[in-house]
Amino acid sequence: MIIAEEVEFDPREMFELYDSVDWQGYTSDPEKLHRGLANSHLVITARDESGALLGLARTISDDEAVCYVQDLLVNPKYHRQGIGRALIERLKARYAHCRFFLLSTDHESTPEGPRNHAFYRSLGFLSYEEKQMSAFGLPRAR
Repeated sequence: MIIAEEVEFDPREMFELYDSVDWQGYTSDPEKLHRGLANSHLVITARDESGALLGLARTISDDEAVCYVQDLLVNPKYHRQGIGRALIERLKARYAHCRFFLLSTDHESTPEGPRNHAFYRSLGFLSYEEKQMSAFGLPRAR
């Protein structure tokens, strides 16, 4: 597996990856997805030796105090092979100087929630409540 920073994106390849995890909020507007990737602070990908895209992580950051992991996704065909872990570990090292290293995921009550929470906990993440923090968001139509 090869993990590398990328700054140019094949729209079809990116659409296929986001579609593989059924992230319709991104795939409903492929041009918006492409702009979002281009406007990210950092995008890293995991590829196999042939160059096939296995997974991706991207951040939004001021590169001083805050790093927010906007997306972490791995094509389900390649789950449980350490790809997501490798992507997060690369980001943790890259942003080790930042005071906050944050991400959001599905609530535990959702179908993906328990698995996602277990995964992030295995990487050392704590919930906002456990860190005596709160997170807020404005409701938006999906």
